[in-house]
Amino acid sequence: MEAPVEKCFNESVLQRALAKFGANRNRFKKLGDFENYVYEVFIEDVPYILRLTHSSHRSNQDVEAEIHWVNYLDDRNINVARALQSNEGNVVEEIEVEYGSFFVSLFEKAPGRQLKKNDPLYGPALYEVWGRTIGKMHRATKDYQPLEHSREHWDEEDLLRFETYLSEEQDGEIIRHGKALVNEIQALKKERDSYGLVHSDIHAGNFFYDEGNIHVFDFDDSSYHYFVSDIAIPLYYTVWGGLQGEDRETRAQFAEEFLYFFLKGYSKENKIDPEWIKKMPLFLRLRDYILYTVLHKKFDVTSMNDDEKCMLHQIKNRLDEGELIAEPSYGRVLQRLVGGE
Repeated sequence: MEAPVEKCFNESVLQRALAKFGANRNRFKKLGDFENYVYEVFIEDVPYILRLTHSSHRSNQDVEAEIHWVNYLDDRNINVARALQSNEGNVVEEIEVEYGSFFVSLFEKAPGRQLKKNDPLYGPALYEVWGRTIGKMHRATKDYQPLEHSREHWDEEDLLRFETYLSEEQDGEIIRHGKALVNEIQALKKERDSYGLVHSDIHAGNFFYDEGNIHVFDFDDSSYHYFVSDIAIPLYYTVWGGLQGEDRETRAQFAEEFLYFFLKGYSKENKIDPEWIKKMPLFLRLRDYILYTVLHKKFDVTSMNDDEKCMLHQIKNRLDEGELIAEPSYGRVLQRLVGGE
């Protein structure tokens, strides 16, 4: 969390947030504080998730637009963590502080458990249900009608203003190539079957696994984006989480298997033109640029720990060398899907 936000968050703010939703003011557990303050809280011994979003990160209308879409998906029997109303009947409550405000929301806690990177459940069955879940979301979002204030489009993302967080002296080439990539993606067609409101961040840290199903949460990054980006993100993070140190061939082979089973599940719920799958390298590369920027935004890169430095250097090396985190044969994947293997 950025220093100015940390300075205005304290126990009093948390207690006020708990009170607005009738949560137990003596029983809570902090779960995260990277972009939002997230807590497990309890109402009559039932666990829920309380989130406090600072106004420097999202506006009140941004959060309301997110929740409107989440609950729309839940109404269509898609496994997402529904947002609930406060004591006053609001899905978002505001707490003013010295520097801006915190916007507070409460969500159901998803059933099941989080999968660690070496979990034995990683395999074809998981990848297929993962793809199937995202396919359901994409099919449903085609008919979604947003609030007057809708979520932002992907290219309005603060992290794509590379020059704000990166040094021209040290990263001039990365800034220029990043802007060129954004321009290339912006030139792609936006059509009903390829572009819409998506989660934008469905990696294994943002869902729980429960009896053969996944339940998705943390829609904070939801935006209007190309559907193929929502397919590229799971591939990116699954490779990153388990195969960062492997050679290119090993990563490519894994990516082909992951993508085949993921798309096998996805295609049971939604159709996507194979030509979009072939454009996936653009979106894998875009994720590297975004992560490189966010590391500079959130951290003092001169005082990172060893793990953080390693992550930063790996991303920078890929950007400098024009390498992707994984380079599967999309042609072979698509042939297997057509062949019904």
